[in-house]
Amino acid sequence: MNSIKNVPARVLSRRPGHSLEAEREQFDKTQAISISKAINTQEAPVKEKHARRIILGTHHEKGAFTFWSYAIGLPLPSSSILSWKFCHVLHKVLRDGHPNVLHDCQRYRSNIREIGDLWGHLHDRYGQLVNVYTKLLLTKISFHLKHPQFPAGLEVTDEVLEKAAGTDVNNIFQLTVEMFDYMDCELKLSESVFRQLNTAIAVSQMSSGQCRLAPLIQVIQDCSHLYHYTVKLLFKLHSCLPADTLQGHRDRFHEQFHSLRNFFRRASDMLYFKRLIQIPRLPEGPPNFLRASALAEHIKPVVVIPEEAPEDEEPENLIEISTGPPAGEPVVVADLFDQTFGPPNGSVKDDRDLQIESLKREVEMLRSELEKIKLEAQRYISQLKSQVNALEGELEEQRKQKQKALVDNEQLRHELAQLRAAQLEGERSQGLREEAERKASATEARYNKLKEKHSELVHVHAELLRKNADTAKQLTVTQQSQEEVARVKEQLAFQVEQVKRESELKLEEQSDQLEKLKRELEAKAGELARVQEALSRTEQSKSELSSRLDTLSAEKDALSGAVRQREADLLAAQSLVRETEAALSREQQRSSQEQGELQGRLAERESQEQGLRQRLLDEQFAVLRGAAAEAAGILQDAVSKLDDPLHLRCTSSPDYLVSRAQEALDAVSALEEGHAQYLTSLADASALVAALTRFSHLAADTIINGGATSHLAPTDPADRLIDTCRECGARALELMGQLQDQQALRHVQASLVRTPLQGILQLGQELKPQSLDVRQEELGAMVDKEMAATSAAIEDAVRRIEDMMNQARHASSGVKLEVNERILNSCTDLMKAIRLLVTTSTSLQKEIVESGRGAATQQEFYAKNSRWTEGLISASKAVGWGATQLVEAADKVVLHTGKYEELIVCSHEIAASTAQLVAASKVKANKHSPHLSRLQECSRTVNERAANVVASTKSGQEQIEDRDTMDFSGLSLIKLKKQEMETQVRVLELEKTLEAERMRLGELRKQHYVLAGASGSPGEEAAIRPSTAPRSVTTKKPPLAQKPSMAPRQDHQLDKKDGIYPAQLVNY
Repeated sequence: MNSIKNVPARVLSRRPGHSLEAEREQFDKTQAISISKAINTQEAPVKEKHARRIILGTHHEKGAFTFWSYAIGLPLPSSSILSWKFCHVLHKVLRDGHPNVLHDCQRYRSNIREIGDLWGHLHDRYGQLVNVYTKLLLTKISFHLKHPQFPAGLEVTDEVLEKAAGTDVNNIFQLTVEMFDYMDCELKLSESVFRQLNTAIAVSQMSSGQCRLAPLIQVIQDCSHLYHYTVKLLFKLHSCLPADTLQGHRDRFHEQFHSLRNFFRRASDMLYFKRLIQIPRLPEGPPNFLRASALAEHIKPVVVIPEEAPEDEEPENLIEISTGPPAGEPVVVADLFDQTFGPPNGSVKDDRDLQIESLKREVEMLRSELEKIKLEAQRYISQLKSQVNALEGELEEQRKQKQKALVDNEQLRHELAQLRAAQLEGERSQGLREEAERKASATEARYNKLKEKHSELVHVHAELLRKNADTAKQLTVTQQSQEEVARVKEQLAFQVEQVKRESELKLEEQSDQLEKLKRELEAKAGELARVQEALSRTEQSKSELSSRLDTLSAEKDALSGAVRQREADLLAAQSLVRETEAALSREQQRSSQEQGELQGRLAERESQEQGLRQRLLDEQFAVLRGAAAEAAGILQDAVSKLDDPLHLRCTSSPDYLVSRAQEALDAVSALEEGHAQYLTSLADASALVAALTRFSHLAADTIINGGATSHLAPTDPADRLIDTCRECGARALELMGQLQDQQALRHVQASLVRTPLQGILQLGQELKPQSLDVRQEELGAMVDKEMAATSAAIEDAVRRIEDMMNQARHASSGVKLEVNERILNSCTDLMKAIRLLVTTSTSLQKEIVESGRGAATQQEFYAKNSRWTEGLISASKAVGWGATQLVEAADKVVLHTGKYEELIVCSHEIAASTAQLVAASKVKANKHSPHLSRLQECSRTVNERAANVVASTKSGQEQIEDRDTMDFSGLSLIKLKKQEMETQVRVLELEKTLEAERMRLGELRKQHYVLAGASGSPGEEAAIRPSTAPRSVTTKKPPLAQKPSMAPRQDHQLDKKDGIYPAQLVNY
């Protein structure tokens, strides 16, 4: 135990001369003992009774002066464990001590900071924790001194919180930031502690683990209050400020929420915390601060510290005997005499004896009360256990409802995505409708202008018609011959108006219409002359009409005036027509000049385009010739590899050769299409160059893999395959030569290469193992059957484990019952994790089939991807078999007929099988698939639960096994020497047996790998049966620089550009 070295002089200088001084000295002594026992170098948690005495001391003296006077003398720089326990005690004193402790600790901030900086620079596990802990303590002191409304225990009502936050938004904003910083320090300490601890359950039961975990109780208490206060403050900020301004606050809160929830979950799973503190559970998701009503859904997390039974305290002197005043020597002699022979003559007992007896009676009373308290505590514990069981049932129901809510949430998300797509389509339609409305409004405006112009023309036309009507009325009073003249005049007026209207629209037709009107006017003038002659004859023959002739002559004068007016208008129209014809002739001359210039430019541009077109053709052919030359080089290099001795060490599989040959045949078709496109348009050789590049690489790859496959094939097929590859190379080189010749380019036949490639494909099909095509039609049904069988096996395993747990509770008790329950609980958790993984794998498998099958059926998809399907079936079988074996091993362990090692090996086997299932599912899954992310998370959970099973098994094994103490005290030297030699012999025998078993395990694993890969790799079969291999080189291991012999890759199994090869998973 560490002792306090530098005791303050104030404490040593006191003398018990006064009752208050004696009480003070007793208080100092009690505090010194408690501090030395609480803060020591032992790697064990601080005892609660010592910390409680220190805290009561702060309340007794209303401060931490005595605590710091002793703490300053502790050798903190010499031991990291001592510094860690000092920080723990200081944290408890700050939380539960007197309020004046904060001001006393403020004086020693520099000491706390120096201790943290010192251990932060040293590479010590506890030292790093001390560095983080001191930062937390300094932050805590600063926060509570700045905000005295919050006590160090952080427990205030909502009214006090509202009062401390105030109404100023800036103060609320700053207070929220400070609480975020406070929470970061708390969470950083918890993460540092968990980072140094193993995830096994047994760690929390060891003293070293409990020493690190003990301060986290205060961290949990602080974090629960800080979480509640930050939620309140953020809701208040969102009611005052816009959501965009508080985006940073929300992101920081979400990060702290997930870290705090993970911290509470890990702490609640540890046995150490279950008996010391009741940790609250946070909701699945953070509160929605954008919805004000979400505040009513928030539940304040409450941390409950159960009342503990008083610990057995160390006996102390209830009465300070040595503090009595000094007496003379006779008194000392008398006391010695009384102590030796008893009081003389049965004298009366002194005050000390009476006080001791009274204290004994009080102790007996306290013990009886303690028994009553213990009984009450037991009853209370049983009630709490029943409540816990009920809450666990409710929690399981809530989990089921949560799962259902997640499914509903996914459906709602899908519907929301459809609604958003429909909304976007509606917005697009709205935009098109608005554009159409704008165009319609513009069209309507143009229509209104045209309508106004048309109304003006109609009005002018009506005026002219009225004038013509007046003229017609004047002519109606004349004779029948005059009516004909009026009609002629009306037609003439209409034609003149038509000439004016058409002169505005078509200037080219005005001249012709004018000549036509002239001819008609001359004809009408002749007709008028004839009418005049008829009138004169009528005057001579009819004298009685003379009076009327005068009237007609007057009317004739009026009509002649109107005709003159019309003639004047006609002359004005003719002058307008002449001016228009002159302007038109000038425009035609200018147009002819511009047309000549444009024709010259066009001819020049056509000559330039012709030159550029010829240059483009030459450049395209140069690119094609360069690509063909490069392709010829690639093919020539591939053909030369067939005769290269170093290439004999390279091997390949027929499956991979078939996939390469099939892709090369597809490339030949693409090459023919590109050649046809190039002949159609010589200015674009991109399609032909791309097809040529792809063909050259695929053909070269086919030739190289053909040679590599022939190294593992029998002699006759190998020779035929080599000859076919050489023929393919020769045909391909001939094709490249034709593509480089411009004269022979139009007569290129890419189908020359198709025949040897088909021969390579046929030989590869012949070399493939025939067992791969067996029952491919049944693979689809087998996948569903095996996944269902695996799920049924896991359900049966869970049911059997529950039965075993019930039997174990009836058949065993004590330590065995605790060990069995721990092992079976961990096995149950593992089975549940495996069941969730199988369910997620089934969902991912359905997603892969739906996204990859296209128009094909599910059975056709499985048959097409037979290798992937077989791997999935094998992985599913392995998972179901591992679950069954684990249950059988657990049954044997519980019944004490099996070994703990069998349970550990089964856990490892299950972890490997689930990893194989995840790998098989991940091969064809989309990397952004949510099902794939959930499957990987389930795989990590299975690994953690398997590790928990191993840890529980090892812990139980250590508790159950009896360790006999070795006592050699009764043996002589010769017997000891003899037993030593026998033990050495036994050690050597066990080492030899261990080495033999390790070699046997290695051979078994090699054979397992061979059997697992033999069905998919004929190259491995050739390696197993060297008698069928034509060359001895094939059995040697290729160097790292060469291509290794791997499982074949199906063309339809993986993406063509992903570069991933399938592999068999084997545990070593």
